[in-house]
Amino acid sequence: MRLYFDLTYFRERPLLFLGRSVCGLLTFYLLASSCNRSPSETLPPKLDFSAIPYDKLSQYGLFRGPIANLQPAEGVLPYAPRTPLFSDYAHKVRFVWMPAGAQAVADSNGYIQFPEHTILAKHFYYVTDESDPASADRQHIETRLLIRRNQVWEAYTYEWNDKGTEAWLMQVGNIKPVNWKAADGASMAIEYVIPNKNQCKSCHNSHNILQPIGTKVRNLNFEFTYPDGSVVNQLLEWSQRGYLAAARESVAKHPAIAQWDAPQTGSLAERAAAYLDANCGHCHRPEGSANTTGTYLHWEETSLHRRGLFKSPVAAGKGSGGRQYGIVPGQPEASILLYRMESNDPGIMMPELGRTALHKEGITLIRDWIASLPEGGQ
Repeated sequence: MRLYFDLTYFRERPLLFLGRSVCGLLTFYLLASSCNRSPSETLPPKLDFSAIPYDKLSQYGLFRGPIANLQPAEGVLPYAPRTPLFSDYAHKVRFVWMPAGAQAVADSNGYIQFPEHTILAKHFYYVTDESDPASADRQHIETRLLIRRNQVWEAYTYEWNDKGTEAWLMQVGNIKPVNWKAADGASMAIEYVIPNKNQCKSCHNSHNILQPIGTKVRNLNFEFTYPDGSVVNQLLEWSQRGYLAAARESVAKHPAIAQWDAPQTGSLAERAAAYLDANCGHCHRPEGSANTTGTYLHWEETSLHRRGLFKSPVAAGKGSGGRQYGIVPGQPEASILLYRMESNDPGIMMPELGRTALHKEGITLIRDWIASLPEGGQ
């Protein structure tokens, strides 16, 4: 059975994790123990930033042992946003590495500014049978790297081979068929789209500059379960590892965003706002690629009108579905926002990139939120 380094999986299933055998826990701990290494330890000397991008993911030295295990090398730290972007039900695991002695800082808006030669890695995979909690069979799809070099971010995508033994650099995009069994036993099948380099830039655009999306204080300001069983605020852990300066000040200044599917973390409105921020806000913001729409769905936006309430679209046509406003309070089916979320038509669907399947649970959240808004009110 393949042991897979999947922090999100165990964080979301704590009872299952505790129910593992002692032997299994010990094995997992030993494989993941490199997460507790000093940040002063660096990646293998073969990492040469002047030679990047490498042809193969394994050449970066981000992982120890068989690359499919995703066992992080020295100084490679796992992390997760509280409300992640939906990507066709793919599972994701994320890692950050910084050079020895370098530190990130959070700016006044809580956006983390990373030092030269930082590497952010995001890996996408599917669990073949989600209805079986003991299943360890995975289909590795892609690993995306954001690398800061010469004071700018560069994006590289690595597509995994069918055997899950290596990932190769690709820049033109691809489509991979994926089949799996969902937790409820339903058979799922999609044509997973690996984005090309220009599509990556479209979503990561801020003031026409490529930037990370999820690494904001509000997204990371929560307790994270590490593979050794410790439960620590991610930002304080980054500080402990030497990766983030003045972390306690940032934690106090920028409260955590809500978790979209956890009612205990926020109200319905807050969870809807968190979901829209993660899935739409990177484009629908004043500095994003959809700024000309005048519809802003990033977390900081406080105006319900600018979020779409009784707001007519800048460009009508097919994308409006004959509806008049982005959001009609109390009337989800009359709202353009929901109409576009429920469509798979390329000329209608939102988000335009990153999904081919409908996110049923996310649609339900936004429908419930719109229905809860007082009709005719602000």
